[in-house]
Amino acid sequence: MKIYFAGSIRGGREDWAVYQELIENLGRFGQVLTEHVGDPDLPDYGENVLPDEEIFQRDMAWLQEADSIVAEVSTPSLGVGFEIGRAELLGKPILCLYRQKEGRRLSAMITGNPKLQVRVYESMEEAVALVEEFLDRKM
Repeated sequence: MKIYFAGSIRGGREDWAVYQELIENLGRFGQVLTEHVGDPDLPDYGENVLPDEEIFQRDMAWLQEADSIVAEVSTPSLGVGFEIGRAELLGKPILCLYRQKEGRRLSAMITGNPKLQVRVYESMEEAVALVEEFLDRKM
């Protein structure tokens, strides 16, 4: 199974450790195409090795190739929203994980979309269990 993990990069890197742990757990189910999202050395401004156009083309190819999408949506990100929308158009199964934060609400464009599985979690153990439940149904 090929898994596309989406998490905020340019929208804010405060959750990189959460991404890293989720990516490690996703690796038990197959190949994570976007492991770099959990890299602690990835700067807030994103990758600097490739031009933006190449990053876009690469990521769209990975979305096409992926069997499932797991998105951590606690930190608002235009890129993650775009990836979710594109994955939906491609007919991919999508799990959105959300950790509630004081003073923030998840966009209605995510919570109101019946094609997305949106799950709220509080602990990493809970998030991992939600991922396992989602991916077990896809295998």
